[in-house]
Amino acid sequence: MATIATHLHSIVDHDEESAVTGPAVRRALAALRIAFGLTFLWAFFDKLLALGYHTGYDQAGTLDRFGPAAWIHGGSPTEGFLAFGADGPFKGFWNSLAGTAFADWAFMLGLLGIGVALTFGIGMRLGTIAGFVMYLLMWTVVLPPANNPVLDEHVLGAISMAVLGLAGAGATWGLGHAWSRTALVRRFPVLR
Repeated sequence: MATIATHLHSIVDHDEESAVTGPAVRRALAALRIAFGLTFLWAFFDKLLALGYHTGYDQAGTLDRFGPAAWIHGGSPTEGFLAFGADGPFKGFWNSLAGTAFADWAFMLGLLGIGVALTFGIGMRLGTIAGFVMYLLMWTVVLPPANNPVLDEHVLGAISMAVLGLAGAGATWGLGHAWSRTALVRRFPVLR
């Protein structure tokens, strides 16, 4: 009886393992990767240019696309949220970083780098680690989250970054294979 249970258990384990590496799962992970990548890139361009999807509104609610809220025109991509949206145990820390050159540059370079890595499937190790860290940092800005005592979309984003990085999701529908064969990546595998 024990051997039948052991045999059935190994069959179930094998089927689950093959499902994770199957083409349908690889495509689903690629679609998830690209969607996250485009989300990061969109946030970068919206804050860079004040395109009006989150950035570009003045205090009266008037939209000024490409106006003074755009980072290219001196607007700060971090000031509003960190100065006025932060709450919880880290509020003072986040308020102190609001609008600083360090916070603005780190945030914008992070958005761009993570967005490029995920969209194209290159530099996935660093991109998903940076995405994981960025999501967790953004989670700490407003604690506790509004709709759940612990979880929100930032925690789910961080978990998704871990899954995408561990699953090698840059190879399907991306440039991950070609990228990994470059001399630079062969010399510095952390860039995979």
